[in-house]
Amino acid sequence: MTLESTPPMTTTPPPATDSHFSLLPPSLRIGIVHLAVSDLGRAVSFYQRVVGLQVEEEAAGRADLRVGGAPLLALTERPGARRVRHHAGLYHFALLVPTRAALARALGRLIETGTPFASADHLVSEALYLSDPDGNGIEIYRDRPREEWPFVKGRLQMDTLPLDLTDLLRAGEGADAEEEGLAPGTRMGHVHLHVSGIAEAERFYRDVMGFELMQRFGATASFLSAGGYHHHVAVNVWAGVGVPPAQPDAVGLVWFEIVIPETEERDRLRARLDAAGVPVSDRPESFFVRDPAGNGIVVRG
Repeated sequence: MTLESTPPMTTTPPPATDSHFSLLPPSLRIGIVHLAVSDLGRAVSFYQRVVGLQVEEEAAGRADLRVGGAPLLALTERPGARRVRHHAGLYHFALLVPTRAALARALGRLIETGTPFASADHLVSEALYLSDPDGNGIEIYRDRPREEWPFVKGRLQMDTLPLDLTDLLRAGEGADAEEEGLAPGTRMGHVHLHVSGIAEAERFYRDVMGFELMQRFGATASFLSAGGYHHHVAVNVWAGVGVPPAQPDAVGLVWFEIVIPETEERDRLRARLDAAGVPVSDRPESFFVRDPAGNGIVVRG
């Protein structure tokens, strides 16, 4: 298993002239993330035992995983699929737990199962990082209350600092020992993607999709959001500049969902995509697009 982590970094807010307010509603959220895996049974066992997800449905090479009533992850088996390092695709998907105690329980499960992991304090959040058996990156994190997020001259600050794991474990003391898996209320917080170029990714996600550019890490990563969140989508070129789309026989991202409850807001997004000449495929109650690096996106209500 390859451990997915974040490099040490301090992000910087973009210049005021290089950002804009989100054209997307604050109700936007990230929905299901769909992954291809090489061995479905192995993957399902990992996500149940180590991550704490529950199986909603499993049949004929496909499994849907959830927490409580919330579907979060779809897995499709591609027997013999391989991990290809230098291509676009998933860097990690991020499961947002509702409390610090819930993150402490997730940490305890990683320790109990002997799972390699990394950790970080991002000022706005506390995060644990690991990888599934195919090398798909996973973040489990909790947000600090928004009133605690640091701002300098009106701009949100983020960082990657050491996380005090001993203090975090204390937050789980006295919690319900009978509770299994991730805490109810866990949802998909964000996705972080490998792309082929930062400038073209920003043009797509900011100028066309309508996300607000929140942070940059040098010239190699950008963080974008709706509604003032620290990020719903992040993009990086850490797999290489100009990398190709994922191969059909590779493990990794198939698509991820952007959920926009308001019909009129989805229609506005669709109009921006059409005006920019982005190919859009209609699906029942949703539509499908790819970003410039080939990463698949399903937009639904």
